[in-house]
This record gives sequence, C-alpha cells and structure tokens, in this order.
Amino acid sequence: MSTNNNNKQHFKVCFCWSRGFKLRGGEIPEDIKQVFESYSVYGIMSIDNLISFLEKEQKEVNNVTKEAQNIFNSLKHHHNIVHKRGLNLDAFFKYLIGDYNFAHQSKVHQNMDAPLAHYYIYTGHNSYLTGNQLSSDCSTEPIKKALKKGVRVIELDLWSNITKDDIDVRHGGTLTTPVKLSKCLKAIKEMVKKTFGSMLFIPQSEMDEFPSPNSLKNKILISTKPPPKSSAESDKERDEQQDEEFEEVLKYRDLIAIHATKHKGGMENFGRHASFDKVGRLSMNEQALEKALAVTEHGHQLIRFTQRHILRVYPKGARIDSSNYDPLIAWMRGAQMVAFNMQGYCKYLWMMQGFFRANGGCGYVKKPEFLLCPDGACHEVFNSMALPVKTILKVKIFMGEGWRVDFHFRHFDYCSPPDFYARVGIVGVPGDTSKMCRTGIVDDQWIPIWNEEFEFPIRVPELALLRIDVKDYDPSGEDEFAGQTCLPVSELRTGIRCVPLHKRRGDVYKSVKLLMRFDFMSP
Repeated sequence: MSTNNNNKQHFKVCFCWSRGFKLRGGEIPEDIKQVFESYSVYGIMSIDNLISFLEKEQKEVNNVTKEAQNIFNSLKHHHNIVHKRGLNLDAFFKYLIGDYNFAHQSKVHQNMDAPLAHYYIYTGHNSYLTGNQLSSDCSTEPIKKALKKGVRVIELDLWSNITKDDIDVRHGGTLTTPVKLSKCLKAIKEMVKKTFGSMLFIPQSEMDEFPSPNSLKNKILISTKPPPKSSAESDKERDEQQDEEFEEVLKYRDLIAIHATKHKGGMENFGRHASFDKVGRLSMNEQALEKALAVTEHGHQLIRFTQRHILRVYPKGARIDSSNYDPLIAWMRGAQMVAFNMQGYCKYLWMMQGFFRANGGCGYVKKPEFLLCPDGACHEVFNSMALPVKTILKVKIFMGEGWRVDFHFRHFDYCSPPDFYARVGIVGVPGDTSKMCRTGIVDDQWIPIWNEEFEFPIRVPELALLRIDVKDYDPSGEDEFAGQTCLPVSELRTGIRCVPLHKRRGDVYKSVKLLMRFDFMSP
C-alpha cells in the first residue's frame, strides 16, 4: 500500500497491477459546517458563541460557562486550529468528535442513598472461568477484567482440594482446572476477614432493610447460603472438638451480609419468601424465571419481592459455551442481580455492558420508580404495547472515523478500502424493541459520511437501550464486524455527540468513533 498526501491509497491486485482509491481525509459533513456558521462570526466561534451553541443545540444547563472554557482550554495546544479569539471550524469539529462530547453522562448522578434492593447491580456468573463451563481454566484474570469493567458481584464456587488442606475455586462436577481461593481473594483484595479487615461489611444482625450503596462505599459484602444456627447433634452428643468446629461455623455465619437461598417449588413458595421480615437474596435460573412468567400474576409477585429483597437470575446449565440470555426479561421484573458470563461476546452481553454505562458506569443503576411502587401494578412492563408513546428519539448518524488508525489497511478488504454501513435500533420492553435500521453503504472509504436520520417511538425509556453497530459490506460472504455499542436511552445527551465504538468483547477502540445527533421529541 502507498499513500499520497494522505488522500490516496493504492492496493496491489494479483501481484501485477494496483488500484488507486481517492480517500476522504478531514472532510467535515455539510450539516456540521452549517451549525458552525450559525454560531460563528467570520469563521471564528468565540467563547460566547460556544456557550450559545452548548445551550441551544446541546441543551446543556449546568455550568455551561465553565464547560465552554474547559473545551477551549483542551484545544489550546492545537495552535493551527485555535484562534486567539475562539475556535475555527477544524477546532470545533475536533471538540465534537473528542472526549468532552461523549453521548452519555460520565459521572454518578443518581440518588445512591436508597436501599440496595432499589438498584440493578452489575453481576458476574462463574467469574473465575476463562472460557466454557466444562473444561476451561479457572483464573484470577477474568475476575480482574470484570472488576475493571464495572462488575460489582463476583461469584466464586468453593471446594476442598484433593488433600483437604486448602480451598479451590472451580466449577463443580466439570473438568475445569481449579485456582486457589486465596489467589481469587487477593485479586479482589486478599483473604476474607483477616485480609479484608475493615473493608468487610459485617451486619450486627440480620437486616430488616438493606443499606444503601453510599453507606457501603469501600466495603465488601459476602452473600451465600448461611449454615444453620443450631447443630443437628444435641449439646450432650458433641465433644469438645465438635464444639470448637460449631463455634467456627457460627463465626462464619456472622460474616455473611446477605443471606441467600435457591428458589424451590412453585410460585406459592416464592410468595412466602416475599413476606419474610428479614431481607435476603433468592436465586433462580433463567428457565425457572420463564416458567414463572407464564402466569402474569407471578410477574407481579416477583416485582413485589424485589422491592425489599434481592433476586438473582443466572444462566441455565445447558449454556456450556458460556453464552447468555436476554437480560431485559429479568430487569423488567425488578431482578437486581442478572448474572452474566463475561468471558464471551454476543448481543446480550453488549446490552448488559451498555445498560451499566448508565450512572457513570459505577455498576449500580437505580430501578425505575414504577418497579418500586407499593401496588406493584407495573403496567409499563406487562402491557407495554397498550401504553402511549412517551417520547420519540430522533437519531442522526453523520459519519465515522478511526478505522484507518486502529486496523491494518487490508483488515476488511484485501483489494480496496472498506465499504461501511451503520445500523441502529432499540431494545427494551416488547412495545419498544425495533428492528435494526440500516444506512446506505459508503463504498471504498475509511471515513464514511452517511448523514442519515431515524426515529424511534419509545414507551418505557427507563428500560430502553440504543443499539449501534457498523459493518463492512461483503457481497461474496458475511459482512464483517467493525464496531458496536449500546447506550441507555434515558442517559443520552441531546445534540451532536461523539459515540466511541467497542470491540466484540466490549473493550473500547482507541480511535473508532461515530458522530451522531440525538433529539427527543414529544409524540
């Protein structure tokens, strides 16, 4: 490959001749130029003009003057694009496609003082596995990766090792290679009470209500099924050694902050859990959840239960490939811990990652108020098709860039630059979920400009996600993945925004971004 002035690219074909392609370099969409002209004088956007743009186009309301100054300061070192009196067109575009202009809020902004049961919590499943559920290795690395990505519930399965002198973490009844418990705990922060020290949250007694995320800052909670309070043997039958062992059991029980049990039997048993005076956690797999939801009134019982208690839903045992299920089924019923396998990639994992980009990516997202109302009616969930449209989300995709930086020039096509198209759609309650809408294909360009607009009517924005992906069109085979992201609709910042794209496994690309516009309209 060769380039000429960074705007032409040649590809060798069959080792004997080459094709030249005129590349689009630094071209700014016409709509963006028009916006700049509306807020500039003689090609310069002053601080006052920038403030006006932020207020009118971006709908910013808080600390706008300070934000405008921060934007200007962030571009000062680009002397060739920043005028002393303001920003020229190139500087304005650099701001739009830069870190100061992301499409979702980057700070924790929700009320964090409600009981823990009022939040969705980013939850992992078999957090120690590197691959499939049957034969992959157990390691501390998946735990570290999950924590870095914002996961707040780590699952460890504990087993005595072969010599009975230590504890292993492994998936029981499988061929997975174990890892020492101590290594896993050190990956989180060292070993139980001795190592966690004051970080370990130990309640004085079983709780009537869960504490809030704010009150639990810098704390680690243990949640598991507690041992019984009384021994099966009578006091007379226990010898001194057994007494000591039983005392240790009671001490261990005291370390458990959230008492857990598995759901057994029909929904009538589930209803009894909901009436417990002390709060706790109940676990059920995705199949049990689907079975329960076959009867509408059971869905209401689930919601009432999750207003005080925690419900954990985990993948069915048949998912040996570490695949995942649709998390919205559980979220719509108030389940706080929707446990996911984090080591793979699929649409559902992208949805999970996108959902927890909300609230600054802290791993806790406040549940919608309609899931916390005392009567538990929740018509927003169960009758979403009959609900009126609350808002219409208008999405415009201007362009994309960064592939030429992050990818080898032959990654997509061996004989030409890529042919990109983008897709957008909504996933949420049944009344909101839509098919993915697709732009046209931009042939032979690393910087595609689409300038296409789509509208999505939304009934329950609190649970809606905007799915976005980009692919390279291949007429002779399967279109190739070129990036994806999911964004919580309720967190979208209006106006012209930068949308970084992510890899299949959820890591963000260094350079690949879309420039988009978001507007909410009354139906």
